[in-house]
Amino acid sequence: MPGPSPLQERLLDCTDEETTQASVQRAADVVREGRVVVLPTDTVYGVGADAFDVVAVAMVLAAKHRGREMPPPVLVPNPRTVDGLATGVPMYARILMRQFWPGPLTLVLQAQPSLQWDLGETNGTVALRMPEDDVALALLAEVGPMAVTSANVTGQPAATTAQEAMEQLGGAVSAYLDGGARTGGEPSTILDCTGAEPVVLRLGALSGERLREVLGATPLHDSPAAAEAAAAAGAVTDAPASEEAGDAPTDEEAGDEPGSALLLGSVTASGLTVPAEAVRLVRSPSGPQQVPTP
Repeated sequence: MPGPSPLQERLLDCTDEETTQASVQRAADVVREGRVVVLPTDTVYGVGADAFDVVAVAMVLAAKHRGREMPPPVLVPNPRTVDGLATGVPMYARILMRQFWPGPLTLVLQAQPSLQWDLGETNGTVALRMPEDDVALALLAEVGPMAVTSANVTGQPAATTAQEAMEQLGGAVSAYLDGGARTGGEPSTILDCTGAEPVVLRLGALSGERLREVLGATPLHDSPAAAEAAAAAGAVTDAPASEEAGDAPTDEEAGDEPGSALLLGSVTASGLTVPAEAVRLVRSPSGPQQVPTP
């Protein structure tokens, strides 16, 4: 009887406690070698690499057939990592991190200008999320911040299993961490935290009401696109939400997208499909800018 194919040998089991640690260590070695891995997140599967390896990040985008105009979000192992990646982090963002990380909240912040990385056309921002997934966090603890976006070819459904990711990405990925099926549920909520007050770019698993409870006196604003999507979504309730439609985490993805978030092509908010272009332009001190797409 023939053994597993060379591609199937890249599938690393994380569904059993006895194999998970070794599988994560192997995937960590792959990341350190400058190659691409697939990993589970709390929504869908993500594909990613060392956020500071310029070539590896380009390999992630190439695997998805995605251009530099759609930069991936960055998944982090803990909130302490944020100060090394972002600058001018407002106190309200730190409060939100303490309350909702790990979890489905992506924060767009001003990136540290001294960092030697290239995520794509980010306009000086970075989208950060800490996923609520033990396998993902174990890998991030080993290798540090990773650029992660949904594990699918652009325009195809988001992968909710490692096998689905393998069917789409094939040999472009060196290791697939199999953590079992993921729900593909609501994406992360994305906030622009580059200003004095937060702005909702996309509502997802966290509602505006829940965010306002935590923010207290700090106002939470809706971007025009997010407000229009939310208003229209109120009349459309018969379709399920998903991490992405056409390129769902979310990133993160992200991831998410997996991001958490993990978003490209269009956003599905309470059953309403909205062009992604409507949510990627946000305010900044220098005018509209494109948001990295978790």
